[in-house]
Amino acid sequence: MDSPEKVYETDALIAEDINAYLDRHQHKSMLRFITCGSVDDGKSTLIGRLLYDSRMIFEDQLASLEADSKKLGTQGQEIDFALLVDGLAAEREQGITIDVAYRFFATEKRKFIVADTPGHEQYTRNMVTGASTADLAIILIDARQGILTQTRRHSYLAHLLGIKHLVVAVNKMDLVGYDQQTYDSIIAEYAKFGEDIGIESFTAIPISGLAGDNIARRSENMPWYDGPSLVEHLETVEVAVTANQQKPFRMAVQWVNRPNLDFRGFSGQIASGSVKPGDSIRVLPSGKTSTVKAIVTADGELDMAVAGQSVTLTLKDEIDCSRGDVIATADDPPQVADQFESTLVWMDEDGLLPGRSYWMKTGSQMVSVTVQPPKYQINVNNMDQLAAKTLELNDIGVVEISTDRPIVFEPYADNRDLGGYILIDKISNATVAAGMLHFCLRRSQNVHWQDVDIDREAHALQKRQEPRVVWFTGLSGSGKS
Repeated sequence: MDSPEKVYETDALIAEDINAYLDRHQHKSMLRFITCGSVDDGKSTLIGRLLYDSRMIFEDQLASLEADSKKLGTQGQEIDFALLVDGLAAEREQGITIDVAYRFFATEKRKFIVADTPGHEQYTRNMVTGASTADLAIILIDARQGILTQTRRHSYLAHLLGIKHLVVAVNKMDLVGYDQQTYDSIIAEYAKFGEDIGIESFTAIPISGLAGDNIARRSENMPWYDGPSLVEHLETVEVAVTANQQKPFRMAVQWVNRPNLDFRGFSGQIASGSVKPGDSIRVLPSGKTSTVKAIVTADGELDMAVAGQSVTLTLKDEIDCSRGDVIATADDPPQVADQFESTLVWMDEDGLLPGRSYWMKTGSQMVSVTVQPPKYQINVNNMDQLAAKTLELNDIGVVEISTDRPIVFEPYADNRDLGGYILIDKISNATVAAGMLHFCLRRSQNVHWQDVDIDREAHALQKRQEPRVVWFTGLSGSGKS
């Protein structure tokens, strides 16, 4: 993947000063991305090629891969890179991906975690799981097949889940003779579809995962393409953590840390923004305010912490703050509400039961929620809004939901941690849906509990009544009623 010179420099550094190499590796940025698309578009093969080219395979693994390729592979006597990712027996027998597989690899500039997601419609819920934490999505398209239904579905889901960076990789260009016209027609069709669903921009790359064209370096077989290789693009794209650092401070409390009588801190991962000692904060939903006293970690106290870091905050004031609460900047806090409009992706074999109570988990908050009948269901092929009474497996719809108590939230488009949630069946404890909050309903903001000073004496004076108690007693059947 890297040039021979870079590989040599890295090997020399490992041999001479392993600590310096590890220190350099530790401070590389991390990009999480997924591969998605229709069945047999080459997602697993692409990841296998990335692992192979980045030298993330040991010699014994390579020997096993070569043996498995001859016995179970789909490339004849050649190496089947998909077997590096598809490890389940059922996946190898059928030549498909069933479950999400996560793999790690690194280049000279950056570290990566990639999720290989299934292409079958039956396993769309697994794709949603992998996409929920991704910064980038590679939408693979078979150059022979063009854009299929699952291509559209996965593209819409990636956009819906807030993935900012999309790469449209037209794969298997070697099977169409590296024809530029085929590539251009596919990209033109995808651009029209992307415009219809709100995708403002994407990066298009013609590749061959099996042959390695435009993967680690630019291919000589496609001189008409003058853009970056796939790895070059992955190494330079902005990661979400960097973008989140520019937003207001938000941290969901995951644990109240009380190791002894003299220490009380609030632990969690910072979702957005930054914080430092002396900052004014607000705890929601209670609304109590205080000031950050210290930022504590296992390695000592910090002068500042930013999005992506897991820390413990101590406050100057003893205020009530529990697991599920959100600590935010005092002058720009998130909203608190109990009724919302939301997009729902149904992921269970049993359909949605409107009016039934489910568990809703968003961040570290867990509440009971009721889902109303869908306002409409979305047709992923043409984005039509269809009438629906319920949602079945893999259906996507817009619904209104109400929680049993107010929760802290932000629109999913602004904050994934406070705007995304899952629904859990209260009986089976299975995750049945994933949702994205749009906004709170106005009626929920128009209802306010008011303090009243009317006691029994004031009520009696207002009605000019003197309260008395009359007690009718006697044996059963004596005529009290």
